[in-house]
Amino acid sequence: MVDDYLQRFERTGRALGLGPVSVVEVEDRKNLGMAAEGELIARALPSGAALVTLDERGRVMSSPDFARLLAGFRDAGREVAFVIGGADGIDPGLRARAEASVSFGAMVWPHMLVRVMLAEQLYRAAGILAGTPYHRA
Repeated sequence: MVDDYLQRFERTGRALGLGPVSVVEVEDRKNLGMAAEGELIARALPSGAALVTLDERGRVMSSPDFARLLAGFRDAGREVAFVIGGADGIDPGLRARAEASVSFGAMVWPHMLVRVMLAEQLYRAAGILAGTPYHRA
């Protein structure tokens, strides 16, 4: 599902100056803890990218609000790096560096499900910005 939504996003978003998307995995270091994982994630972030965390403590947004957030970074010429934390969450130091934090609700979601939800919302945001009928709410 992730690949399908990201392909759709790239097709729709290309004309809007959005994309391409790359998915970067950091080594799973369960034994080292949240701080070590946070450091690995920080090193994987593209230089100058706007950091957006996906975190249950983040802002619950409507899809149009999310589209405006994405458009704002695009309009500022910024690449965006979305970070989904591991089983223990996102390191507080990394979370503090984020320019935005988005929540998909108060519930905690499995990492891979959040990835699908993010990919779908990226595609939905591109559709909203393009004025397509995909988003009807």
